Amino acid sequence: MTLTGGDRRTPPGCGGLVPVQGAGREAGPSREADARAGAGPRPEADARGEAGPYPGVPARAEAVPLRFVVLGDSFSEGVGDRAGGAWRGWAALLADGLAGPGQRLEFVNLAVSGALSADVAEDQTPRAVALEPHLASVVVGVNDTLRHTFDIGLFAGRLDRALTALDAAGAVLLTACLPDPGRMLGLPGPLARPLARRRRSVNAVVHALSARHDAVHLHLAEPAWTTDRALWSADRLHPGERGHRAVAAAYHRLLAERGLAQGPAPSPDASEPPPTRAETALWLATAGTGWVLRRSRDLLPQLLLLAGEELLHHADGGGTGPLDARAETALSEALAATMGG
Repeated sequence: MTLTGGDRRTPPGCGGLVPVQGAGREAGPSREADARAGAGPRPEADARGEAGPYPGVPARAEAVPLRFVVLGDSFSEGVGDRAGGAWRGWAALLADGLAGPGQRLEFVNLAVSGALSADVAEDQTPRAVALEPHLASVVVGVNDTLRHTFDIGLFAGRLDRALTALDAAGAVLLTACLPDPGRMLGLPGPLARPLARRRRSVNAVVHALSARHDAVHLHLAEPAWTTDRALWSADRLHPGERGHRAVAAAYHRLLAERGLAQGPAPSPDASEPPPTRAETALWLATAGTGWVLRRSRDLLPQLLLLAGEELLHHADGGGTGPLDARAETALSEALAATMGG
């Protein structure tokens, strides 16, 4: 399965410091802030006269490591890909293939399960900017769509603040749009359609802001991704190891096309045995049940109201047109306020 990305036009519809393991890739001091790739000072050359792909980072550097910082929610935290007793995930797999020979890399993952766009903008972003990253990923939005407080205007403003701050700090940005949670969970139409509407609005904002900041963007909403159940964990909301490896490989390919990934591509082959049925059942009965209970208290009452609204429109013969139009209006207002026109 091949994930796609890299087209910066909007497509239709659509904690702590961790040293990366490998030769010469231990933690080190941070760089001085530079302008982002292609928009500021030319890359710094090393003693051999070789310029690196990121501004301020020589091609071969002992004193200036390449720093990769990750922001977001459980998707970027690595939920679904357990290795060595802890979540690993696509970002850690990608980090192993970023630095070239003789170059050191620092990997910092600030993503936290359950994070909303507000958490990313108000907590994670200032911490990430302080680390002066050369590469920063920002993938968020699923949890926003699963809350009764969902507001596309607020989401757009928060994501814009996060990307703008990281861009100004000199980071090359990684973004991704989202699969449809209703479809992934197999929800019936009246429950799935409101979530799909929200997901489309979030993705439209992500696409617009990714284009504005020339981000390396991955289209995770494509059917080829969402229909391959082998890529997903038992909860159907998080990738399994194969899925995380596919995401890492897709990002590596896009970065390599820009000359920003100098190491080997992540292997598509699983390194860990798949969870047993007993392990899956235990996870669903503990962490999975807790997730359902939290969402039931928060999202479910409003989702049921939204589903009732869907059914009423169908009963009146209006279909979903008025609801779609309302969502489009809110999206247009959010984009106009965020994009300045």
